[in-house]
Amino acid sequence: MQLVINTRGAYLKKEKNCFLVKNEDKSMEISADKVDSILISTSATITTDAIEFAVENNIDIVFLDFNGNPFGRVWHSKLGSTTLIRRRQLEAERSTTGFNLARGWIVQKVENQLDFLKDLKKNRPDDDTLAPRIAKITGLKENLTGMKGSLDEKRGSIMGIEGMASLTYFDALSSIMPETWKFNGRSRDPARDAFNCLLNYGYGVLYSRVEKGCIIAGLDPYMGFLHTDNYNKKSFVFDLIEIFRIHIDRTVMNLFSKKQVHEGLFDKIPGGLYLNKEGKAVLISAVNESLDRNIDYNGRNVKVRNTIQMECHSIANGLIK
Repeated sequence: MQLVINTRGAYLKKEKNCFLVKNEDKSMEISADKVDSILISTSATITTDAIEFAVENNIDIVFLDFNGNPFGRVWHSKLGSTTLIRRRQLEAERSTTGFNLARGWIVQKVENQLDFLKDLKKNRPDDDTLAPRIAKITGLKENLTGMKGSLDEKRGSIMGIEGMASLTYFDALSSIMPETWKFNGRSRDPARDAFNCLLNYGYGVLYSRVEKGCIIAGLDPYMGFLHTDNYNKKSFVFDLIEIFRIHIDRTVMNLFSKKQVHEGLFDKIPGGLYLNKEGKAVLISAVNESLDRNIDYNGRNVKVRNTIQMECHSIANGLIK
């Protein structure tokens, strides 16, 4: 489970062989065996004993900023695996292997978007708004699938197709939203609307899981293929998160379809909206439920959250074959 601390003034410490969480209303003991990560998303206190206890049990502690973006984490200082993986990762960026991986991630992302839109259309047989958008994204996917070359030559083309597909995809999602909740494209830091506010925070939670998966598998989070090097930018995490974003997309749309979203989940800030304590609780509960769902992964019935680590290990193993 993911232990989430999102109450201002909360206190986290070690108590015997458990984590003890205290806030104004209650206290709760949680066994380390049940925790795989700790998210701290607001002003809280954590003791050094709790930090050491988390490190000893391979539990990472992730700190999220105002918008849900991870700005720091506590993790043990050991490499996740052999340094050979990182060497091969660097070499792959210049080879066919890197091109095939990068193109494959975006193809999979676009396929995920198409599958979701087709699922939504099944429940709206008389709605003509989705069909033309599905057709457009299908054509973009075919262009991407047939692309050949090197990353240096085709990086811009891959990202351009991904951008056009995403623009069409989010336009499609907005088109079927109730009038109150329609939105105009993606917006970040701050989100201009409720949909993007929920989506951004959900992506932040997902981002921390993908980064952890990379570290455990021995992949370098900073050594990206599509997202190029930049100071302190975890480019490889940005690459790999693309194939998992769909789980957050589906979760957020499901909250709207079940009418669980209301204005009380958001606070207005200059230029946009902020997900408040109640909003974070609703979203994180829904995200954890989605991550605990079983899906088919390479012929196996696997929880969504476990596919992230399995995918990272698969990439790492493929690099050193």
